[in-house]
Amino acid sequence: MKVGIIGKRNQKELNGIVRDLVEWLDGNKVDYLVDSELGKNLKLKKSVKQADIPKKVDLVIVFGGDGTFLSVSKQVNEYDIPILGINSGSLGFLTEFTLDELYPIMENIIVNDYEIEERSMLSASVYKKGKKFGTYTVLNDLVINNGKVSRIIDLAIYAEGNHITTFKADGIIFSTPTGSTAYSLSAGGPIAHPTLPITLVTPICPHILTNRPLVVSNEMEIMVKVLTEGSSYLTLDGKETVKVELNDEIRLIKSDSTVKLIKSPFRDYFSILKTKLMWGERYGRLNG
Repeated sequence: MKVGIIGKRNQKELNGIVRDLVEWLDGNKVDYLVDSELGKNLKLKKSVKQADIPKKVDLVIVFGGDGTFLSVSKQVNEYDIPILGINSGSLGFLTEFTLDELYPIMENIIVNDYEIEERSMLSASVYKKGKKFGTYTVLNDLVINNGKVSRIIDLAIYAEGNHITTFKADGIIFSTPTGSTAYSLSAGGPIAHPTLPITLVTPICPHILTNRPLVVSNEMEIMVKVLTEGSSYLTLDGKETVKVELNDEIRLIKSDSTVKLIKSPFRDYFSILKTKLMWGERYGRLNG
């Protein structure tokens, strides 16, 4: 087995964590590669560019928060290898393992005693004047809004060619179940178990009270038509932005790719929700 190690590059405390990890891997005769930017302060010989790691290893360990995990997932998913997310960030729904759990789960991994959970992704194709402009894949969500100018946008939504509704809102979020605890949740969308075969459609501040969040099968092709003049923006997993304009179409369908997460044996999904969202905590306790 060969392990790739990637981390949030501006976290200086990761130097010591990674140094201890590679010593442990050496002691257990596990080969590894470290992101060259992360490993340069450690003077490690087994360092390569981050983009080259997924194609050379059997497993990737990611240190950071969900933002770091999302960036790495785009590089990893095409190689069909699992990701172990270690939370050294803040909230961390995707990087669900704590630093204290790193070595116990690694002991399980080296004897092949672990489970993988596959997370579905969304594929979005942008069409301009009937011609495909580009195709993009997201693990969490994609958002359509008016970008820098805070004004209403009109978006016609179709499922399998049938008109559902026209949203008049500040924007709209299309989310996978994995992304249901991200921006969609903040906008009033439901929480969905990450293994469900669904897509969440959540309007942002809808200006019609009857426009409510919608859940559809991820096997359905969803088409969005922009009905507002001027430039609007499609934001992909909060990382990449594509300009869309009047009459442009965005077509969404379940991606053929999935992201493989190493599943925690220490807690289930609902325990993670209770921990991260503090479900059941009394208001007074939260405020001392």
